[in-house]
Amino acid sequence: MPPRQDDDDRESTESYETRLVLRCQRGDREAFNELVERYQSKVYNLALRLLGDPDEALDVAQEAFLRVFRGINRFHGGSALTTWIYRIVHNLCLDEMKKKRRRPQLAADPTDTDEGGDSLLDRLPDETDEPQSQMLTDERQRAVRAAIARLKPHHRDVLVLYDLEGFSYNEMAEMLNTSVGTIKSRLNRARLALARELEEDRELFR
Repeated sequence: MPPRQDDDDRESTESYETRLVLRCQRGDREAFNELVERYQSKVYNLALRLLGDPDEALDVAQEAFLRVFRGINRFHGGSALTTWIYRIVHNLCLDEMKKKRRRPQLAADPTDTDEGGDSLLDRLPDETDEPQSQMLTDERQRAVRAAIARLKPHHRDVLVLYDLEGFSYNEMAEMLNTSVGTIKSRLNRARLALARELEEDRELFR
């Protein structure tokens, strides 16, 4: 799981984001290009983890930045810029899932993370470099990916946002328009649901 920011890092990030937003709101195209470069991998990875399809994730990422561009003048700093952008991505992914009326396919490579952060799959027990051990690790990762893909969207959401993206409870509550208590409860239920989904593969985790 990506490490959560300490207070100094958070203040530095917020200060940078504030300046970047102001530049974008003044019509600075270079600033918007900078915004896209800074967040494009995070936006794409979130869409990929929620949808599981690389092409759909790319479409969502592109649409998300279009909406950011069109709506940047309405952003007044009530939340972190990242939270605002991720809320746009999350809502677009929900729309896509409703439109398709299907559960997501497995992501092409859900072990990918940006800026060196660990994914949920990285937290599986370490193995040696022996081929047999590597095969077991690969089987475990496939089992976890398949189990996550079978979860209900509201369970998958909180696992992805908390365990993979490293958002805090407060950030998730704001993004999903609910309370911190609901987020904690939903995350607990999501982990129980994931454990149930992995029950048939329990031999892999002994």
